[in-house]
Amino acid sequence: MRKRADKIELMAPAGSWEALQAAIDNGADSIYFGVEQLNMRAVSSINFTLEDLPEIVKRCENNGVRSYLTLNTIVYDHDLMVAKKLIKAAKEAGVSAVIVADQAVMFMAREAGLEVHISTQINITNVETLKFYSTFADTMVLSRELSLRQVKHITKEIERQQIKGPSGRLVEIEIFGHGALCMAVSGKCHMSLHTYNSSANRGACKQNCRKPYIVIDKESGIELEIDNEYIMSPKDLMVLDFLDQVKDAGVRILKLEGRGRAPEYVATTVRTYREAIDALYEGTFTPERVEKWVEQLATVYNRGFWSGYYLGKKLGEWTTPGSHATQKKIYLGKGWHYYPKAQVAEFKIEAFDLKKGDKILITGPTTGVIETNISEMYVNDTPAESAKKGDIVSIKIDKKIRPADKLYKLVKAEV
Repeated sequence: MRKRADKIELMAPAGSWEALQAAIDNGADSIYFGVEQLNMRAVSSINFTLEDLPEIVKRCENNGVRSYLTLNTIVYDHDLMVAKKLIKAAKEAGVSAVIVADQAVMFMAREAGLEVHISTQINITNVETLKFYSTFADTMVLSRELSLRQVKHITKEIERQQIKGPSGRLVEIEIFGHGALCMAVSGKCHMSLHTYNSSANRGACKQNCRKPYIVIDKESGIELEIDNEYIMSPKDLMVLDFLDQVKDAGVRILKLEGRGRAPEYVATTVRTYREAIDALYEGTFTPERVEKWVEQLATVYNRGFWSGYYLGKKLGEWTTPGSHATQKKIYLGKGWHYYPKAQVAEFKIEAFDLKKGDKILITGPTTGVIETNISEMYVNDTPAESAKKGDIVSIKIDKKIRPADKLYKLVKAEV
């Protein structure tokens, strides 16, 4: 049973336990994650293990959240046994669906009785291709290069032709809604393989496109540096400001990218899109609220925002290096103890000073992400205005913290 089935499903990235919990706590309807090999973030995120599957599914099911395992890389013959092992483990653990891009893995998943989602790596751009894959899958992620007008045509045809997946329900369309956007067609890039023998399509991208380049005139030898233009590094995708058009296009699942990003990115992005989707269906989606939501999204890691190809643009909007986030985190210390009756958390300060009024961030594998402002604090059981390195500081927190948790201070970033 889908959570919030009457609305666009909000799908969040889970590249770590902290991010997984942050996605759940902030209103995700579903999460997607990788296990060890054979996923497009095999290198850039902290992938889970087979032994983690039961706990992932348990956390999701306890909160009415669907779980999607990504198995969407190129698969060679020597990978087939690994793929079968992952499919079997996913079925036994109760994973909701697998996201695939290889026909062999599609067959394995169908034979195991697992729901299949077609990855954007397949590059579905028309109704006839969608009909072909409807034999195997209930949900399809369309090519990233389509406009919303093209997406709407496909969803209309699904309805008109009654194109159904193996479950017997109409095929659902998923699109990428927010996060990193690759310069290659639906992410199928060969630059990393060509230059480093490290294939992006095997989850090992070296991100050549995120680097600066010098152009050399082969006749004269004159070098030209591309000043302030990373000509292959697009800005981050964002659809929040035209979410009403996404809904009108018949999109059923909105995917947030970011398995390689920090848990606070997941928390903020999920929370913001959750508010926006709910507002859209409640009739409170206004330009004023959109402006505030975009400001929230800008506080966490981003390369600047653009609308991708959804509104008909043909050329990318290139970014500059590093994050454009309007705030940054500074590590302060770690969890020490928690008093549940008093709802007081203790932290040991290991780095910079902490003061009343500071905005803090707490992250942990079970805790997820907590953001709050310090209105009062205690050091050695005495009210204090600040805490320094070596102090044990007590703060009112209404959620349990643990020794593995990390404490950060959030400050304004210079961008």
